[in-house]
Amino acid sequence: MNAGDSTRCFIDSNIWLYRFILNPSNPNAIQKQQIATKVTSQENLLVSTQVINEVCANLIRKAGFDNSQIQNLIEDFAQGCEILPVSLETLQYAVKLRERYLFSFWDSLIVASAILGKATILYSEDMQDGLIIENSLRIVNPFLEVKT
Repeated sequence: MNAGDSTRCFIDSNIWLYRFILNPSNPNAIQKQQIATKVTSQENLLVSTQVINEVCANLIRKAGFDNSQIQNLIEDFAQGCEILPVSLETLQYAVKLRERYLFSFWDSLIVASAILGKATILYSEDMQDGLIIENSLRIVNPFLEVKT
């Protein structure tokens, strides 16, 4: 992505977790970590407080992160991303999106945050690649080319 590119990208928690946790039992782990690192190193990144909560909870549980590491991670998010709160407006919009697109509750919150944050790309491994939502947001699975 070019420094002058104003594309706003929302990054789902699963992409962040590939950046921070290397699963040696997964033969594609290194390739996925490299892709996740590239995606999460772009400019104009958006995350929601929900994503930060999910990433922190998983890193504490799965990677044994301590308070100091979590504090540093939160500071890194604050410096590298625009952090969007999950507001009442987000919750209300998520309910409408959930009904319209049949998302899970948690995925609808991610999508609502991305749209309200004016993102045009939502990077996620868990949602339908290429899906266009509300004529403004495209879901991209950055791992589709990884050989399984």
